[in-house]
Amino acid sequence: MTSAVKKMNSPQSWKPPPQQDPAILSYQRSPSSNLLPSTNGNRETGFVEKLLHSYGFIQCCEREARLFFHFSEYSGDINTVKIGDAVEFQLSSDRRTGRPIACAVVKVDETSYEVISDDRFTGTVVQEARVSKSKNGCVNGNIDGMGRVTYEHNGECFFLPFGLDDVADGSLNLKPGDKVSFFMATDKRNGNIQARKIELVAPTPPPRCQGVVCSMKDSFGFIERADVVKEIFFHYSEYNDDINDLVLGDDVEFDVQTRNNKEVAVNIKKLPVGTVIFEDISIDKIQGKIIKTLKSNRRQSDPLGGRISCQTAKGTAEYPYGDKDQSGEFTLQIGDLVEFQVATDRRDKLQRATKIQLCQETFSQNSEKREKGVVSNLKDGYGFIQCTDRESKIFFHFSELVDSKKEIRTQEEVEFTVVPDPSTPNRPMAIRIRSLPRGSISFVNVRPEKYIGTVDKEPSSHKSPSKIKDNEPAGNIVFDYEGKIQNIPYYHKDIADMREAPKYGDKVEFSIGEVKRSNSRFAAAVRVVIRNIQGKCHGFIATLKDNYGFIENADHDKEVFFHFSSFDGDVNDLDLGDEVEYTVTRKSAKLSAENIRKVPKGTVAPEDILYDKGVLQGKVIRPMRIVNPDQDEYSGLVQVGGDDDQDAEVYPYGITSLTDKRDFLQRGDAVKFQIAAHRRTGLLRAVNIAAIRKFTRARVDSVKGQFGFINYEAEEGKKLFFHMTEVHDGIEVQTGDEVEFVVVQNQRNGKYSACSLRKITDRQRPERLLSRMKSIKEDMTGPRVVAVRQPKGPDGTNGFKEPRKPWTPPQA
Repeated sequence: MTSAVKKMNSPQSWKPPPQQDPAILSYQRSPSSNLLPSTNGNRETGFVEKLLHSYGFIQCCEREARLFFHFSEYSGDINTVKIGDAVEFQLSSDRRTGRPIACAVVKVDETSYEVISDDRFTGTVVQEARVSKSKNGCVNGNIDGMGRVTYEHNGECFFLPFGLDDVADGSLNLKPGDKVSFFMATDKRNGNIQARKIELVAPTPPPRCQGVVCSMKDSFGFIERADVVKEIFFHYSEYNDDINDLVLGDDVEFDVQTRNNKEVAVNIKKLPVGTVIFEDISIDKIQGKIIKTLKSNRRQSDPLGGRISCQTAKGTAEYPYGDKDQSGEFTLQIGDLVEFQVATDRRDKLQRATKIQLCQETFSQNSEKREKGVVSNLKDGYGFIQCTDRESKIFFHFSELVDSKKEIRTQEEVEFTVVPDPSTPNRPMAIRIRSLPRGSISFVNVRPEKYIGTVDKEPSSHKSPSKIKDNEPAGNIVFDYEGKIQNIPYYHKDIADMREAPKYGDKVEFSIGEVKRSNSRFAAAVRVVIRNIQGKCHGFIATLKDNYGFIENADHDKEVFFHFSSFDGDVNDLDLGDEVEYTVTRKSAKLSAENIRKVPKGTVAPEDILYDKGVLQGKVIRPMRIVNPDQDEYSGLVQVGGDDDQDAEVYPYGITSLTDKRDFLQRGDAVKFQIAAHRRTGLLRAVNIAAIRKFTRARVDSVKGQFGFINYEAEEGKKLFFHMTEVHDGIEVQTGDEVEFVVVQNQRNGKYSACSLRKITDRQRPERLLSRMKSIKEDMTGPRVVAVRQPKGPDGTNGFKEPRKPWTPPQA
């Protein structure tokens, strides 16, 4: 046994502690190694694995053994020994326990066991080397605190350990990503490879920061950083591309520099949308209750002024929320039941409620007074609702829609809450608007009883039901109710089947409805029971205007208004005097014609001309009402003979009596006519009436669409007006055409116009050219052509008798 061992066992040099060290006890209780103590004096190598206050343990390199050693067995200053140092020792055994121990421990140079490569290798630092920090004097493995460098060889990737002492420049701190060069050292004892004499080739580029542009001024702006909760300044000159392409909300990456003791963003580059993420949103939805709204929060500077309370597994929790966390912009009230998700900020782990939606049951649980109605008008960002229980319409803003993704439309049924409008005194407004299924709202109450009545007046017709208004002229039904004749209005929307719409005189069945907001009555579900088949009438087309006209009845003593939409066919086929069949309806104070269709000529009021009376001459003593609307009688009167004959015969006439249906016969006009007798009644009337007038000729001055003016002054300083319908045979007249016409005066306004226009010649040269030709004098200088004789043919006659033929070239 060596002297070192003897020294350790000597009572003068070492005294056992009063209490046994737990580490020694643990070592003694561990199973004995299979190795026997060495007695041949050979020394072994290892490295320090653990250091305590007076002893330690060595891990053997030649065998799988862990040996105890006392600090007194170390040859040198024990304070210079650290975990991982290579040592050489003599193997011995403890006399009391018989376990192997290390003695005569000395520190050896590690490089003496290593073989260094001749060439340097390049690689990348993947793990930073640090100072070994032991836990209870023990390290995890034999290379704890060492860094790693990787390099590739023959397509394979190797990871080599290195320590702080292996860096050539001791002041250099290598970081992951640094490019380095090194020698490769192989331990001859165990074949382990380690990187030595490491030199820096290229440092890792500093990491780039990310963020979102949150503010832009004239020449600078601010970026909200994604790594910390703060904003950083940047100048427009630091943006790599066109600054005009950068807008608020863009994702960017940048480097951070310190200028004037302040951090600024430089080398800014735009990133794809969605690259920068500030927070993580939970998948699960949570239900809670609003305990503080944004409007009730007096701290305007608090961006998360709202609060939601909810129950979690750990108890009651509160989550803040801001103005952008709500799904929509509708009004939230204290006590509302909401559903939300939790957003966690990646930077400071702050949690808040987001994607807040209103629960449907909140209205019933809060006993909130809700009203119903139909959207009546929509404007730019706002609209109006027609309430079921209010006369006036309620204003609302689109932001108050609970479902902000749904597009609101007119006639949509909704439910809402009415509150005072804060911006307009004494005006209510609708908030928290929610759509309802179609058919959920009724403005009226309809009685189940059925009644029978007669249509006395039809409602005004509209091509589109959307054009029907509440104040439209209503139809009227006369019916017997409890022994009294009563009237009740109805509208187109009240007709059960529009394909069988009731007409004037039809027997109908209906129910009585009452409007909730006004208690007014109307006829609902109107259905035809018996048609009025006796209402067929006949007549003649008397007047045609732009989109309406008048029909002269078969007795030639009345006229009925009609609209072109009531004609069954093409209105362009209608002409004055055409015979038609129609029905009479009452849609306003006056009757009108419906269901108009043409009938063959001679069907309506056939009559025979009394040729034995010959052609008579006379004058008009009363024009028709279409000429003088102020008179009560429709038909006109002509008198045979002149004014001197007091007993002269007088005959009525209508539109079909005129030879020219567009002629405006006025009082005093001289006419010639014949007499005809009605085949059924024998009544006489004047027919084939033609005015004896002096026609005037002039030229058309201008044409403007369906009317124009003639260069003729019936009134001083005014050209004569005419309408295109007054032109015979539908011939198109243009500016400059010569026409002949008759000047008539409107009996109502006294204005003059031209009628019975006939085109005489085509347009002449413009007046400016005529006046130019008149100003040319014969003695004006210049070349002129003067005819000295007229051309004659070979036979002495004017011109040539042979007809002109096209010239045919001779064949080659």
